[in-house]
Amino acid sequence: MGLLVDGVWRDQWYDTKSTGGRFERKDSAFRSWVTPDGAPGPSGEGGFRAEAGRYHLYVSLACPWAHRTLILRARKKLEGMVGLSVVHWRMLEDGWTFEDGPGVIPDPLHGARCLHQVYTAARPDYTGRVTVPVLWDKARGTIVSNESAEILRMFDHAFDDAGAAPGDHYPQALRGEIDAVNALVYDRVNNGVYKAGFATTQEVYEEAARALFAALDELDARLARQRYLCGGVLTEADVRLFTTLVRFDLVYHGHFKCNLRRIADYPALFPYLRDLFQTPGFGETCDFRHMQRHYYESHRSINPTGIVPVGPAQDLAAPHDRAALAG
Repeated sequence: MGLLVDGVWRDQWYDTKSTGGRFERKDSAFRSWVTPDGAPGPSGEGGFRAEAGRYHLYVSLACPWAHRTLILRARKKLEGMVGLSVVHWRMLEDGWTFEDGPGVIPDPLHGARCLHQVYTAARPDYTGRVTVPVLWDKARGTIVSNESAEILRMFDHAFDDAGAAPGDHYPQALRGEIDAVNALVYDRVNNGVYKAGFATTQEVYEEAARALFAALDELDARLARQRYLCGGVLTEADVRLFTTLVRFDLVYHGHFKCNLRRIADYPALFPYLRDLFQTPGFGETCDFRHMQRHYYESHRSINPTGIVPVGPAQDLAAPHDRAALAG
């Protein structure tokens, strides 16, 4: 893990000393939007019209934030419209790289060896973390966005007139509820596992871990009475929760010490996870080898040996009986 400072790469881990042992995630730097007509979106500048073949997506198959965008790319049938590059699962002194490996798709636009070279191609003096996903505009030669939540919504709506598959994961009538669920899930679950895993004091770790499991308990109770987070309709809230749940028992339970309970121990969350895994766009975008090997091989301050566990064994293709639940 590292960052760019005035366009120069530095191998530098997160600074938790200045935050009292807490991991604090920085806001994304590129925040423009692809829109149907190229008009400005909620943030950034305009000029990014939704056109087939114009955009290229850089992701890690290990990263839960990037995984969100892959699910919507698949569900909206954008594979033929938005190109794809996949970094290597291992992230060490050079950050994300395109080192050869199973599942890696090299960068066809810049021939980059490291992802930070894509960032400096867009902004030579860029200062900040080099994260995935990255949505690149081939027409203007720059990064549109590196904010996963916003790329998720671009893929969901911007390309409808350009030939995307039908489907609305952020329906108008449910937006208030979706936003409220997203706020809970982001702070205490999606980011909560990192707050626990990257904590550098006992007190900070326990605070994050207990908040995480309190949120999982709350979500389990919610999902005991309805099929999806916002009733009977699959929304972006489910997409955003899924990418953490599918990595939880595999990685976060052991590697990040989120071990009060497994997702497999929850009577509603585990069948819900299986339900989503078996839904088009979800299971086929999962690469468990990238997921597990990334965390255990990359975070040497947490796992100095780089040894990757052989387990757990989990069957996400098993029946789930969720379809009978009320909306």
